[in-house]
Amino acid sequence: MTDGLMSKAATMEIPINGSGDTGSLPEDDGLEQDLQQVMVSGPNLNETSIVSGGYGGTAEGIIPTSTVKGAGLHPSHPNPAVTGDEAARGIAGEKFDIVKKWGINTYKCTKQLLSERFGRGSRTVDLELETQIELLRDTKRKYECVLHLARALTHHFYSLLQTQHALGDAFADLSQKSPELQEEFGSNAETQKLLCKNGETLLGAVNFFVSSINTLVNKTMEDTLMTVKQYETARLEYDAYRTDLEELSMGPRDASTLCRLDAAHSHFQSHKEKYEKLRADVAIKLKFLEENKIKVMHKQLLLFHNAISAYFAGNQQQLAQTLRQFNIQLKTPGAEKPSWLEEQ
Repeated sequence: MTDGLMSKAATMEIPINGSGDTGSLPEDDGLEQDLQQVMVSGPNLNETSIVSGGYGGTAEGIIPTSTVKGAGLHPSHPNPAVTGDEAARGIAGEKFDIVKKWGINTYKCTKQLLSERFGRGSRTVDLELETQIELLRDTKRKYECVLHLARALTHHFYSLLQTQHALGDAFADLSQKSPELQEEFGSNAETQKLLCKNGETLLGAVNFFVSSINTLVNKTMEDTLMTVKQYETARLEYDAYRTDLEELSMGPRDASTLCRLDAAHSHFQSHKEKYEKLRADVAIKLKFLEENKIKVMHKQLLLFHNAISAYFAGNQQQLAQTLRQFNIQLKTPGAEKPSWLEEQ
């Protein structure tokens, strides 16, 4: 029965052993977290439409109330009070159906999740795709570490520039008040002033690096992982309704069972289409994310290397050229400081 239900060679059912282990597959975040994910998307009772497949918060299977009509619902001369009562009962009935369908869907998904966890069921696995997903999560964790360290660098370096600026002012003041050491204090004041100027240039480059990594990690990668979560939810629903259909198929074939079997097959097909669509969406997003990541990081790592190297080599011209190369605009003199900290 299972072979007839599966449509992709890249996807297969992985039986789970008695300890709940799936072999080399990466472990989920935890049973408690998964159960919370199952329960998090409750029914939306503000909607006046009947919704099926409410788990996961999708709008799949919405039946507009305008299409649910019967011959006795619209008398030729309606009584306003009666019409109001009927409308209220209709809305209440719709909300009851929403809660009922959400409850059934949540029950099936919870049952499937527990069955997988405790070794009494099987789950559908796309090994190649899930390996890529796990790699993305690991990459995001490592990039978050780089982002954290780069932000720390900007804060520490900004503090250094503030100290150098204050020290330069102190040297300049002493050069005016100590004639016998005027030249020595003056040269040190000029050195600190130059260091501050170059430091502000470097700070602009590092801040641009931080901003770009932040966008990559917390927007681009996070957007892909949101689609991954939807895919994982769809996978659980798909397996829940697949299991339900398989169990009904192995039972007796009386009139009542055949009716339930038809309904189960319809639900299975709906969730199968949803699962396959999201699987394709994830594969495409992962591909484009990898291409975008390489392009962004190539530029940012080159910027970071050139700016740091030029600064510590004392090459002011090369440092300025690096900023022009990457179209980085520094804040104009006299503007309120420090704007770059507010952008973190």
